Amino acid sequence: MPSRKNPRYSNGNLRRKHRARLKAQGCECGICKGRLGPIHYDEPSDAQHPLSFVVDEIIPVSRWKQFGYESPQAAANDYNNLQAAHYCCNQAKGNKLGFDPDVRAIPVNELDGEW
Repeated sequence: MPSRKNPRYSNGNLRRKHRARLKAQGCECGICKGRLGPIHYDEPSDAQHPLSFVVDEIIPVSRWKQFGYESPQAAANDYNNLQAAHYCCNQAKGNKLGFDPDVRAIPVNELDGEW
């Protein structure tokens, strides 16, 4: 049985460069377009910090064949396919395309950030 490696980690050095570049740009969340507030770039990316920074693939890696990528790794490493996002927005989006979150449906700790 072939092992299934996460394509996001196939080229860790390139992925770290993309992540650093997105972080340096300080963009708003590409999914909610900033409706939940700014991304908290200094917090760890986990469920305890829903507004923390993660890298989101605009075209999900799991749907690489549909969009003409040669492999899952190509979709994961294409900088034009990446955007900065909140952790909670990325979790809600999953592998959907054109996801427009209903901000009320995304659980956010009300103590996190200025409300």
